[in-house]
Amino acid sequence: MGRPKINDTEKKEMRLTVRFKAEDLTEIQLQADATALSVAEFIRRRALGRKIVSKADLRVLGELRRLGGLLKYVHQETRGTYSEDTRSAIQALESYAQTLERNYKGHS
Repeated sequence: MGRPKINDTEKKEMRLTVRFKAEDLTEIQLQADATALSVAEFIRRRALGRKIVSKADLRVLGELRRLGGLLKYVHQETRGTYSEDTRSAIQALESYAQTLERNYKGHS
């Protein structure tokens, strides 16, 4: 299966050549990798002032939700034996998850 066709509105018409120091390009590549974007798309978004959200943050958000579910399960299975511990842990997870969600919504 080949690459899907790009419609005319998505085609890039102009090419720009830019030179970087080796260490600058390495840093840009690391940042692009962290966001799961190509270097070109990363630079394009930065240059146009678009916010960039790290894909790692989205994975962390998913993991926080999973851990919260596990803590709720522990709470139910133990009939609240560890209610203070599970409550504080769930609140901490929810707080951090909400912060990540606000950041994601503000950057997309």
